[in-house]
Amino acid sequence: MNTPSPSHSDPEFDEAGTPTGPAYAHPTVRLRPKSEARAIRHGFPWVYADELVTDRRTQKLAPGALAVLEDADRRPLGLVTVNTKSKIIARMLDRDIDAVIDQAWFEARLTRALALRETLYDAPFYRLVHAEADALPGIVIDRFGDTAVIQPNAAWAEAHLPALTAALQAVTGVATVVKNGTGRSRGLEGMAEENVILSGSVSGPIPVPMNGATYMADVTGGQKTGLFYDQRPNHAFAARLARGKSVLDVFTHVGGFALAALAAGATEALAVDASAAALALAGQGAEASGVADRFATRQGDAFDVLEKLGAEGAKFDVVICDPPAFAPAKPALEAGLRAYERIARLAAPLVAPGGYIVLCSCSHAADLHAFRNASARGIGRGGRRGQLLYTGFAGADHPMLPQLAESGYLKALAFRLD
Repeated sequence: MNTPSPSHSDPEFDEAGTPTGPAYAHPTVRLRPKSEARAIRHGFPWVYADELVTDRRTQKLAPGALAVLEDADRRPLGLVTVNTKSKIIARMLDRDIDAVIDQAWFEARLTRALALRETLYDAPFYRLVHAEADALPGIVIDRFGDTAVIQPNAAWAEAHLPALTAALQAVTGVATVVKNGTGRSRGLEGMAEENVILSGSVSGPIPVPMNGATYMADVTGGQKTGLFYDQRPNHAFAARLARGKSVLDVFTHVGGFALAALAAGATEALAVDASAAALALAGQGAEASGVADRFATRQGDAFDVLEKLGAEGAKFDVVICDPPAFAPAKPALEAGLRAYERIARLAAPLVAPGGYIVLCSCSHAADLHAFRNASARGIGRGGRRGQLLYTGFAGADHPMLPQLAESGYLKALAFRLD
């Protein structure tokens, strides 16, 4: 525990003018009496709105403001960022209540994150920062060689973006930094969407080598940061299954599983996506990978395309479905699990006898057990039986914070069907 120094600001007062505790460099916020401070002490990084005392003083804090979090007995727990507009009202930034959140602080966090990625990969194409798991709450940074894309998904990150950007360039040496201010998380934080180039320039899609293929990442106008690095190990496993075989890749985005499979020796791949722009990038990736002669695309709603392929009697040796999050939050869980089951039911009949189906979920609200059960039910309802061969997760550049289940959102299941 840190003892506040005499240089800290004057003591705070409650609405009656009574001193509320020791003087800190920042305002204080306090857990309610029945809130679980032990979880915070053991590494859980969030405080929910119903766990914090939200008096007038707290309500007046600007979104992203820094504050010292205390337990109900007024013992300091650490330095947090506060956003009263969010259900996650406070996020732990540093156990040191005297920490200064400046460029040097960001450089220290980024240096630690970079050391891990440089250990894992021999080329600078990876997720550099995975939010809470890299001790930078609400911040995602993907690196594409000399370009980095920042997703500031929490209000504090938006407020400190200049220092973060300067630190990022100092630590990594990237010339171009793009801010991708889109997505559901920003809405939950009460922030508007905005995409902007913060430094350098972008002339077009960036070629990204991965699993023997070349993907084209649109870092300024594509989905999320332009590419999904999280599936890298699952792409590799599916590619092993696909050697000498035909592949159907549904929800392919910019080539996803299909390009990795073709690079590994698949005979042909059909890539399906609702986005014409994504399929165009997938086609460019196929050209860059030298596999365009074995690559085809089909634009349309995935459920509709699966039904049509079934009506056509189409068969593939390997079928992969990597949909968006059908259950992004607990209220959507039941509907999401039904959607995952339906995907499996429609996809299973398209798998040739003895072939493989790979089913994925990026919904943190649907845990592995629930997703596996939904997938197995769907396969059964599709008239097939199967062996579960493989359970995969996000790559090591997407580390998981053990205390935060949400940081381990990705699941991939591979079945061999009868």
